[in-house]
Amino acid sequence: MKFLCLGYLDPEKMDARPKEEIDAVMGECQPHLEQFYKSNQVVIDAGLSLETKSMRRVNGKVSVIDGPFTETKEWIGSVFLIEARDMEEAIQIASLHPTTQVAAGEQFGWGIEIRPIHYFEKME
Repeated sequence: MKFLCLGYLDPEKMDARPKEEIDAVMGECQPHLEQFYKSNQVVIDAGLSLETKSMRRVNGKVSVIDGPFTETKEWIGSVFLIEARDMEEAIQIASLHPTTQVAAGEQFGWGIEIRPIHYFEKME
């Protein structure tokens, strides 16, 4: 079974810190990513840019707007797809990700949302 995991952050909390501090915290992520990948259950892992466009069909026309459509203080900063037997195993695998392993991430509002995928088609 495949699970989509969304990595969240609070951009205001991260922007309030000096670049050097952010760089140091991000440097702590690499060893945890290596362990995460060694699980051999990570299908894809991607970090996302903060630039966002949202599309929605309204009154028969597609509207494109800047920024995330939903109002939230947290932003999605990464996504990853994992394979697991069930939600319990998905939680175990996702817990290897730096979002939960790097203690300093707590001050930046790092978190993970895990969602089972009910349909997956791999495109070649």
